[in-house]
Amino acid sequence: MSSSKHFINDPEHLVLSALNSVTLTNPTTALDRSNKIIYLRPDAAEPQVSVISGGGSGHEPSFAAYVGPGLLSGAVAGTIFASPGAEQVRRCILERVETSKGVLVVVMNYTGDVLNFGMAVEKAKAAGMQVEMVVMADDAGVGREQGGKVGRRGIAGTVFVHKIAGALAATGAKLEEVYQVAKLVAENTVSIGSSLAHVHVPGREVGGEEELKQEEVEIGMGIHNEPGSEKTTADLKGIVGTMLRYMLDLEDKDRAFLDVSSEDQTILLVNNLGGVSVLEMGGITNEVVSQLSQNYGIKPARIISGTFMTSLNGLGFSLSILKLQDTGLSKSMLELLDAPAEASGWAAAVKSSTWSKPPTQTRDKGSGAGEDNKPCGLDIDPALAQKALSHALQKVIDAEPDITKYDTVVGDGDCGIGLKRGAEGIQKQLEQLKSEKDAARFVDGITSVVENTMDGTSGALYAIFLNALAHGLRSQSGSQADPSVWAKALKVAMDSMGKYTPAKEGDRTLVDALAPFVEQLGASGDVGKAAQAADEGAKRTKGMKASLGRTVYVGGSGFEEVPDPGAYGLAVFFNALAEGLK
Repeated sequence: MSSSKHFINDPEHLVLSALNSVTLTNPTTALDRSNKIIYLRPDAAEPQVSVISGGGSGHEPSFAAYVGPGLLSGAVAGTIFASPGAEQVRRCILERVETSKGVLVVVMNYTGDVLNFGMAVEKAKAAGMQVEMVVMADDAGVGREQGGKVGRRGIAGTVFVHKIAGALAATGAKLEEVYQVAKLVAENTVSIGSSLAHVHVPGREVGGEEELKQEEVEIGMGIHNEPGSEKTTADLKGIVGTMLRYMLDLEDKDRAFLDVSSEDQTILLVNNLGGVSVLEMGGITNEVVSQLSQNYGIKPARIISGTFMTSLNGLGFSLSILKLQDTGLSKSMLELLDAPAEASGWAAAVKSSTWSKPPTQTRDKGSGAGEDNKPCGLDIDPALAQKALSHALQKVIDAEPDITKYDTVVGDGDCGIGLKRGAEGIQKQLEQLKSEKDAARFVDGITSVVENTMDGTSGALYAIFLNALAHGLRSQSGSQADPSVWAKALKVAMDSMGKYTPAKEGDRTLVDALAPFVEQLGASGDVGKAAQAADEGAKRTKGMKASLGRTVYVGGSGFEEVPDPGAYGLAVFFNALAEGLK
């Protein structure tokens, strides 16, 4: 569910401070605080047709952050989810933007916005100014029957109008040209959104909205919590499928607003409504593009994904498709969309030339384990190594529940799973190493598995250690990898690992088991005694306060009852390794 907690709960202060922030991030802009207008500074661009827009706050970066050279000349903000007043808009048109070439007003189809912006436009016309207005209505979530005389709502497809009209105005085009192209874009754009929850407006009481159930998604929900077309429990694939059907199915006579075929050039906008993670937006974009191609044969000429028009912290996304049309001018819609803009809210960084002639090469050469690494000349008994390691790795896998339990107390609970994943990966790799006699090449084979299967801090430490261990083997001469050779190589690995982590014995980390093992093997040459030292070191971590690692942040008192999970897991491995070598 969307959160009702906010850092700023005073809505008036929130809107004004957010508007002021636009001037801090874009020096081409200025703020008329009393009228909540962000406008382009007169010396930031040559005189041109001014494009202005606006609406209720809460849709950032729309509209204020689109003010800048190459995009909007002015934006008027209302309170959260409420239209600005006609007087605010009138002042923007008459006093805050360049008027010598005319003014285009772009407004979304909400009754308050259309009336207030329309009133200001008529006042400006009455004063003898050249002003035109385009009303954007792109929401396929509202069908013809439901929309009636009001028509569809305006949502994120509006930014196509902003960008293309703003770029055209910057070329010095006439008002009539900018107006006609803006209308062409509006008429050829269709959008729809979906959300997992309603949003809470800062300053309002919590509640009042009928919350969606945990498993529900509302398709077509408006950007002010307006009801959608339907509620569903479908997965992402089903949700996207329904959204695209509402947008593109010509058999749906209530919603067949735009005829798009595989022959048409299109632009796709995947818009974050404010509360979806960047990671999840990537997955959503991938699903949308895949379905457009597979089910409709549509391969957009441009794919833009990001945060362009929000519903505060709305836990949802919207899709917009623009069917490209001939502008009849020297600049195409694509060129205008790609044209640079100095506006902090516009984020589409790929140049036209890159889109039109994209790079095609890839780097397909494999990076197999140790393919370029030379042998060290120190032989091992592959059969004995296989036997001992298989036994030790299985013991680590069997110990996963205990390791996980300990890490749940003092960490984030992933240590056991990480060790198990690495152990299982090495077990599979052993079959590929059954005839490898060279000690360093054998270690290389294990290292590649660790690098690819174990993530997190411990995975990185093990990978560093094993790479250094192979280097330690290659730095020695001889023909057999006996315990003294391994001890020297392990010392090299310990020293190398010390360059990347300050962990020492007593810090409650895996080093509490690793360091005693390495030290004792060097002193005695006895793997059994070294394993015993590792076990004792791991046991000493019980009750030891952590100095490093995530345990430091987790805190609490559980550390008195359990050993460090990483040290414990390593001790299990060393003890079983000693058993397997007998």
